[in-house]
Amino acid sequence: MNYLTLILIAITGIIIGSYFGSKKITDGQNNLIFGQVKKKQENKEKILDLMRNGRGQNAEQTQKITNNDVEKICNVSNATAERYLDQLEKEGKLIQHGKIGTDVFYTLK
Repeated sequence: MNYLTLILIAITGIIIGSYFGSKKITDGQNNLIFGQVKKKQENKEKILDLMRNGRGQNAEQTQKITNNDVEKICNVSNATAERYLDQLEKEGKLIQHGKIGTDVFYTLK
């Protein structure tokens, strides 16, 4: 009796899991994801635009940019700013100077 109950529970779990696992993304979820991707691209362009066009408070700020600058410019968290800079570096648009800590900054490639 106990084995039969366990088997039925396991089969039910597998069926429910496969149903939710195969569910497609709804339009609302798709729009949310698209909005996040669009915002990320806009923020990365904002960073590059600032560095290219020299719209910072002084000329030195536009020659290099730090993680803290990106946090303020884009109004994002420290981790998000770091991801933006890493992605721009991997795309070949920025060069990282320094390894770790507050002395790290990025310049245009």
